Amino acid sequence: MFRKILSVGGWTLVSRLTGFIRDVVLAAVMGVGPIADAFVVASRIPNHFRAIFSEGAFNSAFLPTYAGVLEREGAAPARSFASRISTLMLIVQIALLAVALLGMPVVVTLLAPGFSDDPQKFDLAVTLTRITFPYLLFVTLVTILSGILNAHERFAAAAAAPVLLNVSIVAALAVAFLFPNAGYAAAWGVTVAGVLELLLVWFAAKRLGVAPAIAVPRFDPAMKHFFKVLGPAVIGSAGVQLAMFADTIIASFLPTGAVASLYYADRIYQLPLGVIGIAAGTVLLPEMSRRIAAGDVTGAHGAQNRAVGLTLALAAPFVVAFVTMPDLIMSALFQRGAFDAAAAERSGAVLAAYALGLPPAVLIRSAVASFYSRSDTVTPLIASLTAVAVNVVLKIVLTGPYGVVGLALATAIGIWVNLGLLVLLALRRDWMAPGGTLGRTAAAVAVASLLLGAFAWFAPIPLSEWTTRLPAWNSEILLAVLGMAGALLYGGVLLAGLKVLGVRLSRR
Repeated sequence: MFRKILSVGGWTLVSRLTGFIRDVVLAAVMGVGPIADAFVVASRIPNHFRAIFSEGAFNSAFLPTYAGVLEREGAAPARSFASRISTLMLIVQIALLAVALLGMPVVVTLLAPGFSDDPQKFDLAVTLTRITFPYLLFVTLVTILSGILNAHERFAAAAAAPVLLNVSIVAALAVAFLFPNAGYAAAWGVTVAGVLELLLVWFAAKRLGVAPAIAVPRFDPAMKHFFKVLGPAVIGSAGVQLAMFADTIIASFLPTGAVASLYYADRIYQLPLGVIGIAAGTVLLPEMSRRIAAGDVTGAHGAQNRAVGLTLALAAPFVVAFVTMPDLIMSALFQRGAFDAAAAERSGAVLAAYALGLPPAVLIRSAVASFYSRSDTVTPLIASLTAVAVNVVLKIVLTGPYGVVGLALATAIGIWVNLGLLVLLALRRDWMAPGGTLGRTAAAVAVASLLLGAFAWFAPIPLSEWTTRLPAWNSEILLAVLGMAGALLYGGVLLAGLKVLGVRLSRR
């Protein structure tokens, strides 16, 4: 399982690195001005709908159902089920696209009402969102094909697909002079990426012989089970997206640049979340689903504990870095072109607030697997909606005194509430069984993190005295030196701690 997690994580890392390059280019070209705000809204709206109707909710219902049909009935019935689901989702997405294109001013008004005070920015956001919205249709089909590939333990193509989004946007920005402005170029890059992602996973499924075909939807037991599980999952995903909608809505009323500051901080925050948390959850869900279907509950819990331990060990250094030196990170990565020192400082403060919620954020996928692997999407729904309610209330309360940082802080608190409820409910049902090895791993991670935190707090001052004398790339070199030294320190202390505590690094 570790090999699969690292495979998915490796491709996700490539995706995040190319995404970083994309964001560096976006920051340099657009900065945090009105074009950047309009593009961020235009890219977020289809992604919000994707998260509600396809990626998260769909996988939680489709993958266990497809895996069950494949295990019990074989490849042909599983392919038939996938074909019927794919056809139905295609019909729904085409209808949604038609409605959204016609009513886009209303959609933008609902999700970024503050833009109405600036007609030029509002009109640009509407136009750019009309360009990006077809991405939702393509990525929904990508999600279906990715779920099929994952069920057959083929993770590479689905994990690699997001790389194409980053490459496409950068390529479009390279020829931005052909468009009215850079926002138009980036928006067209998003839509073209949807086509490229679909082609990639389609050919991967075709080669494996599991690509779905057009089929008349027929509501057999598998379809009924799918929709029974999908309903609560969609509501749960919608709840999470409501909290994200609240970010966009509230930020649209803040001074120009608030939306973009949230975006750039979130992009850095999403690096460990995507590489570690989502990778672990992607591999763990089919693993637990297969083991539980076969009656191997102990094995399922063992797999979950291994995933949680690995996730904690890999995520902890990012938490330390984001909390102790967020300004340096944002300055080194983005401060060039239109992205100035003030923008780096604002985004750094948002990143530090987000970092407080990173530990639960990377663990949620592993915790949710306890429920989704048993086709229970109702309990995660309840936990999610409770956390969203706390999140939204705190956004309203904290934005006044803390501005855009308050939005990120509320998000962090809401994620802790979500994880706490999931763990508590799973333990009460014996659907989660943390063992001694996991506890010893967590102790070793805590000790290594404390030492890394001390290093990250005190080391920048003497090192900066050296880097400030360099002719160029001062902050970039300082961050690179701190990163390499910190990684060696953390890795050495962690490995020593695991050895002292008797935690073996092998699968067993």
